[in-house]
Amino acid sequence: MDKPITILLAEDEPALGQIIKESLETRHFKVLLCANGETALETYRNQEPELLVLDVMMPKKDGFTLAKEIRAIDEQIPIIFLTAKSQTQDVVEGFSIGGNDYLKKPFSMEELIVRIDNLLHRKTLQITSELLEIGKYHFNFPKQLLFFENASVQLTHREAHLLFHLVKNKNKVLDRSLILNKLWGNDDFFSARSMDVFISKLRKKLQQDAEVQIINVRGFGYKLVF
Repeated sequence: MDKPITILLAEDEPALGQIIKESLETRHFKVLLCANGETALETYRNQEPELLVLDVMMPKKDGFTLAKEIRAIDEQIPIIFLTAKSQTQDVVEGFSIGGNDYLKKPFSMEELIVRIDNLLHRKTLQITSELLEIGKYHFNFPKQLLFFENASVQLTHREAHLLFHLVKNKNKVLDRSLILNKLWGNDDFFSARSMDVFISKLRKKLQQDAEVQIINVRGFGYKLVF
């Protein structure tokens, strides 16, 4: 059975949030429900969702501000805004800061699900539909799978994104600060230590081909060579 897609839902109306959550779960999505923008940002950083559904008007941090902060970290994750506002300028602002779609309340659950499915399909096509070669390994980024001969290993969301960036910069140094800000949201000490752990995990998963190495370039970053 395929791993369920994880959706981060930020909605401050408890009843509506629960209705959306339960409806999406009946379609086999995993839903992380947050009641405000601050909690949503923390959940995004810790849980690595694959799509965001953000209410625009929320306490502590509104949906537009939240989207701007996440877009600075991740340029690819699909974002759908939910809003009771109907002014054209609000719609324009939503798209200008990186939103992919916009639903005005009230809306039908079927419409939300169709839009989610469309964005997820588009994201997969945009990233890559081909297996990436890493020495004797093959890497399916959209499915987060690493293949060696007849065996496969499931990667986590962050492992897959880190490996994808390493592959795309093959034989070049992947700037440590840049990738920390992109995948972790900052480049502080704790995030750097977390990244080191993920690099160690990837090295173990790539160790069956001795020609494949992730080299630590001290003071700069990492380089994937094969």
